[in-house]
Parts: sequence; C-alpha cells; structure tokens
Amino acid sequence: MPVTSLPSPWGVGTLGAEARRFVDFLAAAGVSVWQVLPVVPTSFGDSPYQSFSTFAGNPYLIDLDDLAQEGLLDHDDYAHRFWGDDPERVDYGALYRERFVVLHRAAERLLASSRGDFEAFCERESAWLDDYALFMALKDAHGGAPWSMWEDGLRRRRPDVLADARTAYARDIRFWKAVQYLFFCQWERLHGYARSAGVRIMGDLPFYVSGDSADVWSRPEQFELDADLRPHEIAGVPPDAFSEIG
Repeated sequence: MPVTSLPSPWGVGTLGAEARRFVDFLAAAGVSVWQVLPVVPTSFGDSPYQSFSTFAGNPYLIDLDDLAQEGLLDHDDYAHRFWGDDPERVDYGALYRERFVVLHRAAERLLASSRGDFEAFCERESAWLDDYALFMALKDAHGGAPWSMWEDGLRRRRPDVLADARTAYARDIRFWKAVQYLFFCQWERLHGYARSAGVRIMGDLPFYVSGDSADVWSRPEQFELDADLRPHEIAGVPPDAFSEIG
C-alpha cells in the first residue's frame, strides 16, 4: 500500500491523518505488517525507484494539515491551490508547481522559530544531508538539469567551487534541510503510532541508485564511472537489459 495511494484533498497521500487511519484499519483487521513503496524523493518520471537520494524523504509525503496544526502553515496557504481534478489519480505536475511553494512557507516559519531539534537533526544526519541539500540547491539553480551537465568544477566537486556554492546558495540549502526535517518528524511520528498499534512498516529501497542523484555526485568513487564521471554501463540497457517480460 504506497503512502501516495492514501486519500487526500491535497493531491497525494501523505504521512498524516489518513496514514494513521490506515494503521487503525490494519490493527482492527488483525494485520501486523504494512508494506510500502520507497518513500524517497522522486525525480523525472515520478517513480519511487528513480530518486535524487537513497537517504532523503519525499517532500510530497509531508502532510500539510499536520504542519498547520503545528503552526507552520495557515489553512489558506494550501487549501485554495490546484492539486488536481481527479480524486483517483495523482497530478504530479500540479504537485511540482504547488507543493514546494507551500513548503517554502512552512520552512520559513520553522527556521524563524530557532528550534534546537532542527539543528540537532542537521548535525545527526550531516553525513548525507549536507550533500543532498547542496545537490538540490544546485539542481534548482541549474533549472533541474542533471549534475552531469553542470560546470566542471561542480561536477568534479572542486573544494573551492563547492565552498563558493555553499555561500551563494546558503538560504536554499537551509530550505532543503528544513524540508527533510519536516519529513522525518512526520515519518518517525507515524512509525511510533504504528508501533503502538502493533503494526510494523516494511520498507523498500530503489534497487538501482539513480545516476542523477546526490549519492553518485557526492561519492563517485563508489560507482563504476569513467574518467569523465560517466557510467560504464546503465541498468536496463545491454548488456544489463531486462527481458521482454520484465
């Protein structure tokens, strides 16, 4: 049961009240495991198996009503936006246009509140969060282009170029860190709710790491890339092709 398939008036299923209601349903039905699809950010094609990060959480899954209850949003910040016109399908175009505008407002209020637990989260998750937030800020600055098309200094992560980028895009980097904080607060809250109901959440991960990801960009030595940082082979393309029936 993908989280995205839960009902929602705001475009896509989230980690909020409907997820908790589904946990209640599972517990009442005597079901002890809820298996989900990956909850990582989706990239081009909106597949949970093609992600900008294998560590980060999907911003689309952050529940807006829960943010409003915490005082990080007003209901009017999101209630009158277009989230799609088919209740049985997700309009990812509408989500892409609208969700980040709303999350920017929530992040601004979060960062203005000087929450110590946010800073603790950033420090605790810095091993992946620092590179991911910089990656997303740079991706925005390049109009969404893959990192393989960025300037050579950024592609090859020259320390002086990265230092300049961290300064130039400091505000955007803080935004992406705030989004991850909001996601993991809600994800951990849902996990706790499920545990208390006797329901375990069985996760899933992308079985290939996306080439256009913070993972490959930040740790190229862990992947089979050539001298120009291009992959030697791509999954799904000969000689590593899928069969005709998948």
